[in-house]
Amino acid sequence: MSLAFDSKAFLATCSSHPGVYRMFASDEQLLYVGKAKNLKKRLASYFRGSGLAPKTAALVARIASIELTITASETEALLLEQNLIKASRPPYNILLRDDKSYPYVYLSAGEFPRLTLHRGSKKAKGRYFGPYPSALAIRESLNLLEKAFQVRQCEDSFFANRSRPCLQYQIKRCKAPCVGLVEAEEYAQDVRHSVMFLEGRSQALSQELNVGMEQAASVLDFEQAAALRDQIALLRRVQDQQHMEGEQGDVDVLAVFISPGGACVHIMTVRQGRVLGGKNHFPQIGIEETPQDILSAFIAQYYLGQAERELPAEIIVNHDSDELSMLEEALQAVRGKALSIRAKVRGQRARWLSLAQTNAEQALLARLASRAQLSSRFIALAEALEMDSLPQRLECFDISHSSGEATVASCVVMGTEGPIKSDYRRFNIEGVAPGDDYAAMRQALERRLKRLQKGEGKWPDILLVDGGKGQLNMARSVLAELGISNLPLLGVAKGETRKPGFETLFLDTPDNAFTLAADSPALHLIQQVRDEAHRFAITGHRAARGKARRTSTLEGIAGVGPKRRRELLKHFGGLQELTRASSEEIAKAPGISKKLAEQIYAALHSE
Repeated sequence: MSLAFDSKAFLATCSSHPGVYRMFASDEQLLYVGKAKNLKKRLASYFRGSGLAPKTAALVARIASIELTITASETEALLLEQNLIKASRPPYNILLRDDKSYPYVYLSAGEFPRLTLHRGSKKAKGRYFGPYPSALAIRESLNLLEKAFQVRQCEDSFFANRSRPCLQYQIKRCKAPCVGLVEAEEYAQDVRHSVMFLEGRSQALSQELNVGMEQAASVLDFEQAAALRDQIALLRRVQDQQHMEGEQGDVDVLAVFISPGGACVHIMTVRQGRVLGGKNHFPQIGIEETPQDILSAFIAQYYLGQAERELPAEIIVNHDSDELSMLEEALQAVRGKALSIRAKVRGQRARWLSLAQTNAEQALLARLASRAQLSSRFIALAEALEMDSLPQRLECFDISHSSGEATVASCVVMGTEGPIKSDYRRFNIEGVAPGDDYAAMRQALERRLKRLQKGEGKWPDILLVDGGKGQLNMARSVLAELGISNLPLLGVAKGETRKPGFETLFLDTPDNAFTLAADSPALHLIQQVRDEAHRFAITGHRAARGKARRTSTLEGIAGVGPKRRRELLKHFGGLQELTRASSEEIAKAPGISKKLAEQIYAALHSE
């Protein structure tokens, strides 16, 4: 009998990014494929106490595992969801059993062509744009094109038999070419603008609309300027369907991510330019193995170890290696035709690689934080420290600042079921010399422990301090001053190489120093808690530093002055649409480099 799915542990490490989730039964049957703008919120809705529809409740009862694939946007998630459903036909995706073909936008031929949604064969004369993620996405695009460029969408039979304009002309959604109210040249210009939009050449199109918006504003026609602003925003919103479908070829994208306690290799499969999904692999690794070593060994075992394994024309990896050329020759011999392995890619392939890296990192962190893994690590830690009982609660402190600016201390709590985020605390450090980490740590420990003495919170079983002998001695003096004598104190100092696996540990006193094996579950737990304290401290520090430096969302971003702020807001039609844009879309704005776009995206999504 299989164990019930632990939804609480799963949701504790679930990503909040957009993406696709796949639900599996205990026999590994794929039950359901879904997409979400926020994976964590969407999946949490399946495991609420009540209010589920009967079909959903039946699905949840069968879930044994859930796999995630993170995407750059909700639209990309929708495309990937369709690909997976078409390929696997999961039993609970009953609304898509008809297996319709992907929809396209069709622009007919003739002097006054029409725009319409099209499925099926492409035999009629004209142009086809797509495929689009859904018919709804096309209807939204057509609705936008009606408003912006007023190209007709009526049937040819209706168009040929009109004697007076229809309602579409009255509401300014068509220029009535059917009764000669628009010249062929003007209509052709509107068609050209529509084609620019459908081809994804939004830069020049947006510039034209921006010019019109500025001209309308200069003559105080604010209503028209606002309408153009809204059109620019709508244009931006539907451009990201290009990301998943803009390339061709059969590609496997491999990304490795290493963290204390393990490694993950994520394989993203792309066929005919379409992302079909991904799979995570967790190879056993040694302490000194590099990402290059892991990738080389994995490629050899994965592709050469199974004769029936499909070999793509191209393999993309996130780390270069001297062995790639040798592996390339071996795989070419097996495939019988050309095959390339590349680590340096640009454009769409770089975006695929970035998504694969994100998925590898998310999968490994979720695996390391699983309840089963944590239980074994807590047991190993109790044995390593020779404790009489199993610790249930660890607290770890860390300090973060920028040359003494906006010093923040973090306190994170780890239990046997995972991080207890409701008990996390941050301390804004004040009244200490800039850069004095000892004084900062002292202040944070005093404030935390005094609250515990007053009954505000639970006492930890072990107190971890990220630092060497100096931090340990300082923590000991705080415990002595507060009269606390029965709280185990563990100092964690980086080794000489400062690599994970070489840490020196101090239990209670600097003289009681020891090390643990690099593959020790106890050390992995200590590293996990320390890294979480470091992350939480940095996040708090950046927020505090940003609050001190910013007066608005964009003003706090280095390199974004008044002129660039105006250009960004004009390009996207407002801050709301800028916030919705991906870093790749931000980089398309005038004067914005890829690096600056990433900084802007990070600042807008800092929470």
